[in-house]
Amino acid sequence: MVLRSALGRAIFMLAGAGAVSAWAATPEVSPPLSALAMLQPGLWQLKTEGEALRKVCIADPYALIQLRHRANACGRLVIANEKSTATIHYSCPGAGWGRTTIRAETPRLARIDTQGIADNEPFAFTAEARRLGPCGDRLGANR
Repeated sequence: MVLRSALGRAIFMLAGAGAVSAWAATPEVSPPLSALAMLQPGLWQLKTEGEALRKVCIADPYALIQLRHRANACGRLVIANEKSTATIHYSCPGAGWGRTTIRAETPRLARIDTQGIADNEPFAFTAEARRLGPCGDRLGANR
């Protein structure tokens, strides 16, 4: 049997590869996440237990979802979308996956709990993300 329509091919792929492949190809998050909408873009300081402070210029707060897979195009699935908390599972073909919960306490402070697989190794950490101000080279931002 030849599958001629895009819908027919999509259904065939879902049946053969599992549901994860269906959403992994879609990089955008839908619906918009309320917790991330309240966070401001800018220079953010990430503080994790046992590691040096890290400064990151965040143009879009959605980047906080994939701290260990920043350069990867990943598909995302929203697990929970509440006023100040969001949980997202993401999958990056060939690079791993993660599950992140972000709790926005204020527009300038968030708690991030993430775990998954990156570079064929498990990771898990909790971070405090605090907005320092606008991005700028004079503040030593990593881009």
